[in-house]
Amino acid sequence: MQDKDATYSAGQGGTDTAEVTLEEFCGALAARDMAGLWSRPPMPAHPMAHTRAHLWRWDTVAPLARQAGRVLDVDEGAAQRRALQFCNPGLRIGTTEALFGAYQYLDPGEVAPAHRHSPSAIRFMMTGQNVFTTVDGDACWMEPGDFVLTPSGTWHDHTNQSNEPAIWLDVIDVVMVATLESIFFEDHPVGMQEVAGFSSSEEQFGSAGLHPVAGSKWSKPYSPLLRYPYSQVDPTLSNLLARTEDPSATVEYTNPLTGGPAIPTLTCQMTRIRPGARTRLRRQTGGQIHTVFRGRGRSIIGGTEFTWGPGDVFVVPSWVPVEHEAEETADLFVASDRAALEALHLYRESEADERQQVTGTFEPATAPAPDEAVPAVGPRK
Repeated sequence: MQDKDATYSAGQGGTDTAEVTLEEFCGALAARDMAGLWSRPPMPAHPMAHTRAHLWRWDTVAPLARQAGRVLDVDEGAAQRRALQFCNPGLRIGTTEALFGAYQYLDPGEVAPAHRHSPSAIRFMMTGQNVFTTVDGDACWMEPGDFVLTPSGTWHDHTNQSNEPAIWLDVIDVVMVATLESIFFEDHPVGMQEVAGFSSSEEQFGSAGLHPVAGSKWSKPYSPLLRYPYSQVDPTLSNLLARTEDPSATVEYTNPLTGGPAIPTLTCQMTRIRPGARTRLRRQTGGQIHTVFRGRGRSIIGGTEFTWGPGDVFVVPSWVPVEHEAEETADLFVASDRAALEALHLYRESEADERQQVTGTFEPATAPAPDEAVPAVGPRK
């Protein structure tokens, strides 16, 4: 590249009319809302994540969620939801570069009105009972550990019929959709949907490998199965670990008709780690939101140690190495934008037997917690 002080001739028809420096030329481009590629930083050799590895503790967030039940009505505000979002300190907005995670709270006997939007969302139940999310008329029960879809464009509302509070994890691809300037939102015209049935999708598509031939046409891009109960995930993970000596086993929530992701933009999985076991070092593109459903342990993320227990939420940034180690049998629910990256042929992953050197320990932000009980997380006894 020539020196920035070199001069260039500019003119028409081969006639020189002026001489400008490269710096002056770049200024002329900027004045016309343009820039030269040479003025930009070079492409990195691998992803350079702005997302930070971070962790939010259940015993900090859950009391705040319950306090929110006293200070905020569920139908206040444009979102009509009492959701506490996990804001990554490395990002302007989002829990990862594409996703927002949150804990949503619903009081006993309370309902959250129906709406629909172009971003897709999932629910993973943490604590509570006799709670259901209605998706396009199908009321889907949510027991602890259950996974429920609310795909793009579907009407959805939430109902707590019990005498105890409910808290569940929301993961929504709203950051990705906002970046693409494609958000649409609509309130339900009468507030709540009419319930057409309970667990209808499970009755038709809930049996592994068995689906009706007649009347089973499905043209929508998401899974026809809306609820994936933990009561099926739990024994599946146990059976997988019984057949191997690997430190962990993972299942993915998939579309039963295609075998692809349950929602086109999101990959959701459950990983079970043996007591005392440590997983291999792993990297993958796309940020990952991990939610601890049961068990205690630690993760080494980019050389920093994160200790975790039931209900804790932590983030692994894109292409940052991670290893997990469990003190007791641990179930980690993991949501990421892997499905979107795979559709764009941008997904990569790698594993290695090496171990990271621990260079620091994560200390979560602390503040006086509200005087609220912390509900238990994990499988019901």
